[in-house]
Amino acid sequence: MRITSIELAGKIEKNSKLPRAFARITRKIGSDQIEVTILMPGSERVHHVQADNEEDLWSMAECLQYHLDGGKGTNSMIHDYYRELQRFAD
Repeated sequence: MRITSIELAGKIEKNSKLPRAFARITRKIGSDQIEVTILMPGSERVHHVQADNEEDLWSMAECLQYHLDGGKGTNSMIHDYYRELQRFAD
């Protein structure tokens, strides 16, 4: 089995029913990169992460945690996102 795409929803803001941001993580078969799209109101950011680079994966996990949770988190919080990215890694 191979996972090719996953979507994550961020923290729900106070007085809102919607998450502050969403993220779509994909990796096309045969590609050496993971594509991460962060969707926030009025903005869409696309990142390309090397699937075989642990530092690149950790950096992207930090970025995901910051945008989806709304602030700098602890290593354990970042590790939750890192684990999701590892599903797409080599």
